[in-house]
Amino acid sequence: MKIFGIPIFPEQASAFAKDVDALYFFILATCALFAIGVSIAVVILGIKYRKTHAGQIGARIEGNLPLELLWSVIPTIIAMFMFGWGATVFYHLRRPPDEALHLYAVGKQWMWKFQHLEGQREINELHIPAGRPIKVTISSEDVIHSLYFPSFRTKIDAIPGRYTELWFEADTKGTYHIFCAEYCGTNHSGMIGNVIVMDPVEYQAWLQGGGMDGTLAQRGAKLFNDLACSTCHLDSGQGRGPSLHDIVGTTVELADGSSTKVDEAYLRESILTSQAKVVKGFQPLMPTFQGLVSEENLVALIEHVKSLSKAPMPAATTTQAQPASQTGGAPVTAVKTPVQTGKK
Repeated sequence: MKIFGIPIFPEQASAFAKDVDALYFFILATCALFAIGVSIAVVILGIKYRKTHAGQIGARIEGNLPLELLWSVIPTIIAMFMFGWGATVFYHLRRPPDEALHLYAVGKQWMWKFQHLEGQREINELHIPAGRPIKVTISSEDVIHSLYFPSFRTKIDAIPGRYTELWFEADTKGTYHIFCAEYCGTNHSGMIGNVIVMDPVEYQAWLQGGGMDGTLAQRGAKLFNDLACSTCHLDSGQGRGPSLHDIVGTTVELADGSSTKVDEAYLRESILTSQAKVVKGFQPLMPTFQGLVSEENLVALIEHVKSLSKAPMPAATTTQAQPASQTGGAPVTAVKTPVQTGKK
């Protein structure tokens, strides 16, 4: 944004950037108007009612009810108007559309790592299509960071141990800045990057050029087997852990009598601190993976579990454990064998 040809603000490159700027400048103008008005009144009244000679006694003023109501009611109305406007903009900023393109961001001293569901991974660079809502789920591997897109007028903290999210819709092709807006260490100023907003057709072509190790959900499926999760979480529900098929979005009853909704935050907590919320009817046998699974692998596992709620239920299976002698002493893994159902 330029004033008299001088760049003052980052350009407006998102669907709600104009709304944010309009609110900001209204609040700024209102504060400036009151500040100037009060300053002028102080000068005028100071001169008008100054002491002009020794021994002068000021006039006793009993008050002016209409005037006192005026300077109380008008600021209150203006403040409530700003509150309502701000709450409306904030609500819009924190409610991503259902059709938003989903991706993950991980903050780490001193870089931003982005993961697309299609499998592409980027560091300090993010490719997105223009004209489509983008939802970013954010976490941190070490300290508090803050993912900031100045041209999109949105930012949110990346907090260790939990997920936060933001969304935006870039409406102008180009390259825009990414910053960390929370001081995070000695190289904080170097934690920067770029967003490349592309034509949707160009973006699809870019997607085809990466993700050599499969989609994010496919990488999660491989991790799910490598970590031996499949030995307990059977699709049949007869394993030592609950079936994960169609579990996302449901409410499960816990061993302590409470209940919780199965979302990304719950899945994350269950993987890292498995004893925190045990599903009713199951023993707390799952080991903790705190410090053993990176943030990138964690989001891959979560995407795999989410994909199980989109896929059809596979055929019933039984699980046979290979003896250690056949695996060279490695951890026992599951081998699934189809069960004969009598149906052709």
